[in-house]
Amino acid sequence: MAGRVGEVRVQAKDDVLTVCAISLVAEIVADVVHEGLGHAAVAFLMGAKSGVLSTVAWSSVFDSRLVAAGGTLANLAAGLVFWLVLRRATSGSVRWRLFLLVSVAFNLFSGTGYFFFSGVTNFGDWAAVIGGLSAHWLWRSGLVVVGIASYYGAVLVVGTALVKYVGVARDDLRRFRRFMYVAYFSAVALLGVAGLLNPIGIQLVWQSALPAAAGAHSGMLWLMYYIPRRIVPERGSEGLGRSYAWIATAAGLSLVFIFVLGRGITLGR
Repeated sequence: MAGRVGEVRVQAKDDVLTVCAISLVAEIVADVVHEGLGHAAVAFLMGAKSGVLSTVAWSSVFDSRLVAAGGTLANLAAGLVFWLVLRRATSGSVRWRLFLLVSVAFNLFSGTGYFFFSGVTNFGDWAAVIGGLSAHWLWRSGLVVVGIASYYGAVLVVGTALVKYVGVARDDLRRFRRFMYVAYFSAVALLGVAGLLNPIGIQLVWQSALPAAAGAHSGMLWLMYYIPRRIVPERGSEGLGRSYAWIATAAGLSLVFIFVLGRGITLGR
């Protein structure tokens, strides 16, 4: 069992460009999980013959409630997997642990946030899931309640993991902002730019891409204030130095994400 790290304040120096790179890779993974594994893969498993996959949507003549729900369910499953790996990453570098933590955040916040978003707006994946059901207002109300409760649970999970497994002290607001704010704004910028090129229409940027990032990920801006006081770091967290490997990886994947997947890829079988 890992010993607890004392409350000794160490002003670790973190490279913002590397934090940004790690965040971009995590967001790309979360988006592909949602659209590719959650929607497209489920659609093909259920009989779809072809469709267009982009950063903001999966479009196909074949549709079902399960395909609509698949994106959220895939994000929630991925968030659990990343959290389990993070818990066991006792000897991982702070860069690797931050990637796992941000991946947990992006996947859980996207997954739980979608319940609330669809319940309030009657738009998006879960609006399609409950579409046509009797007592529709009751289903929408249920989505709002489930969304609030599950999102709060995700905030606790991410905030606790940030302290325990990444090693950011609960009251170290400087480092908290450097990690979480950079991750948040990196994701919003990436999805916004990639969404501009989508083949369905610019309206999806306002209806889907930006709400998914700016709205769902907003917990990263304030989760520090909801971390239980008893939570303390269990692992050390040295400064996150510059990594040209992460920066190059993020640059390459972002170009593909924006100019290839952003424009849409036709898939078929």
